[in-house]
Amino acid sequence: MTRLDREHAIRDNIEYVRRVVADVGASTPLVFLGFSQGAAMAYRAAAHIPADGLIVLAGDLPPDVAAQDPVQVPPRVLIARGKKDEWFTDEKLKKDLNFLRPVSQVQTLAFDGGHEWTAEFRSAVGTFLEVV
Repeated sequence: MTRLDREHAIRDNIEYVRRVVADVGASTPLVFLGFSQGAAMAYRAAAHIPADGLIVLAGDLPPDVAAQDPVQVPPRVLIARGKKDEWFTDEKLKKDLNFLRPVSQVQTLAFDGGHEWTAEFRSAVGTFLEVV
């Protein structure tokens, strides 16, 4: 996403996700998942569309979601990062946790690896989804 018409693009993306969710229906739990740059959209979707869970891998909380008042996040969140990830650092994770922990039940995973989707992460996602 570029800076050009960024706010419009964000609103448009959220509305698109809202329409997809409405078309699919809510017969099963709804969990948003985002990896890397897709994490921002997952956070945004979860901040505007009621969901049962949010899973984020290697991406940080966008400032527009952090600025929301009142804050809307799912009741359960899984945030994961590779210990060798040079982009989504432990400091960024801690900053996001400071925001999320007062408003949601947050589970974290730090796995051996970098900015990647691993078998350990897939396993943690499976476990997370079993209780959502």
